[in-house]
Amino acid sequence: MKSSPPSPLTNHLIDNLPRQDRASFLNGCEAIDLVFGEVLAEPGGRILHAYFPLNSFISLIAKLSDSERLEVAMVGSEGMLGIPLILGLEESPLRALVQGAGPALRMPVVVFGRHLAQSPALQALLRRYLYVLMHQLSRVAACTHFHRVEGRLARWLLMTQDRAHSDRLHLTHEFLAMMLGVRRAGITQAAMALQTRRLIRYHRGDITVLDRAGLIEASCGCYASDRRLYRRVITEGGAP
Repeated sequence: MKSSPPSPLTNHLIDNLPRQDRASFLNGCEAIDLVFGEVLAEPGGRILHAYFPLNSFISLIAKLSDSERLEVAMVGSEGMLGIPLILGLEESPLRALVQGAGPALRMPVVVFGRHLAQSPALQALLRRYLYVLMHQLSRVAACTHFHRVEGRLARWLLMTQDRAHSDRLHLTHEFLAMMLGVRRAGITQAAMALQTRRLIRYHRGDITVLDRAGLIEASCGCYASDRRLYRRVITEGGAP
């Protein structure tokens, strides 16, 4: 098995800023470590900071009730937490839960607002990221309704691997069920199917990706679609 290369401590959104804007923006950031299980925002709660993960990642969870929760997006080194700030809003629509501990950059809301007002390049980049995130959220809704659990599990494992920068993941049955909006029995069946195909090894919440290429093939087309869109809109700066 070929291991994933170590991740550089970087955030791709910040890296896509022009040099002068990037240097100024980084000066306004504070380096922190995100802790597994830490709640950074609650639905309806006030946003105090914008977060830019480096080698960490955050789950965005829609919560209808204590028993009705669904992960609708992830934020890792490709993005940011605090996207309502772009729209001039300081209220979080979703629960933000740290699923991958590690370093991140944090910026107070007031400082973020000042940088946003002074940098047209930052405004343009974050509008593009907002478009990408909107696409991901809409895709999750359709994917949850139309695609089989096995393909959706493969997709979310790949998304998690991308942000964890590791072949080894720890995801409990409870979290996987919430992630996909299915019962635990459905998770067990889907995980066993992927394991039988020797794409993953799964034991008591410890998952090892054995065959990434095979897992991509097993996933629904939403994974490849999300990656193409991010590359075109953010990395290459093309039209949405």
